[in-house]
Amino acid sequence: MSFSKDTKKDLCSMEVSDENKLHALVYGMVLFSKQFSPAAVSFTTECKATAAYYSEMVSSLTGAIVETTVQLTRRGGAEGLYTVCIPDKNDCKKVFDFFGHSDRAASLRINRSNIYDDECLPYFLRGAFLVCGNVASPEKDYHMEFVVVHMNLANDLCKIISETEINPKGIKSVCRKGNYIVYTKGSESIADILGYIGAQKSYFDILDAKIVKSLRNNANRQTNFDMANSKKTAFAAARQLEAIRIIREAGEISNLSDDLKELALLREEHPEYNLRDLGEALTVPISRSGVNHRLARLIEIAGNISGKPV
Repeated sequence: MSFSKDTKKDLCSMEVSDENKLHALVYGMVLFSKQFSPAAVSFTTECKATAAYYSEMVSSLTGAIVETTVQLTRRGGAEGLYTVCIPDKNDCKKVFDFFGHSDRAASLRINRSNIYDDECLPYFLRGAFLVCGNVASPEKDYHMEFVVVHMNLANDLCKIISETEINPKGIKSVCRKGNYIVYTKGSESIADILGYIGAQKSYFDILDAKIVKSLRNNANRQTNFDMANSKKTAFAAARQLEAIRIIREAGEISNLSDDLKELALLREEHPEYNLRDLGEALTVPISRSGVNHRLARLIEIAGNISGKPV
């Protein structure tokens, strides 16, 4: 089962005993259905739990008869799409009127009189998410969207989400394939919205996934940093060894000062040492900068011998 279906299943398992909150919940479900008019009320879902919940909640609140049909897929008769509708047009008109909508209105908008107070708002958004919302698995991507049929309704949804106490950032709307998509890609915004509408498990799943991703990214950055440093150290050591080879083949090793000769021999014996290791291994230990200065002097001598930069 997908992350989105799991989230909806959890939401559908929660009882709503307060009448005002139930009213807001059902209003969110019918308003954001694919069809909500005096002549038709219906929506389609792949989530069986949502289909059953919609049917039960709408029927219990409005008294309308709700019907559910399922379209089977070809893969072994597995359940596919559930279509939930109010088959009787008189019932459709009854539900439409029940929530204070008029067929004379220019466009479908949120009727805020159905959301009695701030405590009812999470339930309204829960209903909207159940019928037109989707959320991607946080292990794959951070993306949450509401697919809305009407432009003004989508704009209203953007506004009402932004007005909530969580005030999520990055809520946007775009037209796609004839629908209006209200979406956010921010992990914090998605988690906040899910927590706000009551999907606590999904809320913590997103936070956990974000922590894991952060740890993984930090580990990758550290690995890349270490690899870059290792390559840099190996390149520098190879250059130093080449300089010492030139000095040795020219018979000039014995003519080096004692401090340069000791460092040259040490570098040949331990090509894997970094500057700190070399400095600590000398008879008289010196700092990294001191080692670097002496190695630079060896490279300069080799360049003078060969007549070109090492």
